[in-house]
Amino acid sequence: MIRFRNVQVAGETEAGTRPILTVPDLALSEDRISVIGANGSGKSTLLKLINGLALPDTGTVDVDGLDTTAQGAAVRRRVAFVFTDPLSQLVMPTPLEDVELSLRRQYRNRTERRSAALDLLRDFGLEPLAGQSIYQLSGGERQLAALASVLAVNPSVLVLDEPSTLLDLRNTMLLRRRLASLPQQLITATHDLDLAQDSVRTLVVDNGQVVYDGEPAAAVSFYRELAAHVAGSS
Repeated sequence: MIRFRNVQVAGETEAGTRPILTVPDLALSEDRISVIGANGSGKSTLLKLINGLALPDTGTVDVDGLDTTAQGAAVRRRVAFVFTDPLSQLVMPTPLEDVELSLRRQYRNRTERRSAALDLLRDFGLEPLAGQSIYQLSGGERQLAALASVLAVNPSVLVLDEPSTLLDLRNTMLLRRRLASLPQQLITATHDLDLAQDSVRTLVVDNGQVVYDGEPAAAVSFYRELAAHVAGSS
């Protein structure tokens, strides 16, 4: 269970400090949750609060009873974060080396660590690409390699920030199929409204607040109307 209580995050603007996200009370327990909203709405900040990449200025966020401010390291062992651009996350030259890096605490023996890394890459269909440079991989292959790397530490929650933004249709479909097969709780911020509807619950974030919380199809409809209203008044 992820719980927000009286959370506020402030940011600096030309006019001074102002709230960029306010969440009075929010509990997230469903296994598939999507977050949609315009750029700058606060959805990425909401995601970063879940694993302590961002901390609340007031209020608390906890994951299974662990406070993200006071127990950040323990939270990050439970909550993995996948960034929009996998190249910002893949720090080693090849997928195999990157997964091995994630497994270094679980497997002290190098041979066992390499075997475990290859097993995980095989699960993602990436074993034939294990030794290739990450720069030779397609966008979808990089995203799957990043997923394999973060899943190597066995998180219970996976947070994804715009995971399909850099992908073409084929790779987006590949990513969606792989995400659907995972046992972890997934919380995904996305502009892809089809991907958003792979969830069981959708939050619409606008102007730093959760303005809709409900069934995905209804949430997407609400968001379309909201976007049309904003476009019409600009």
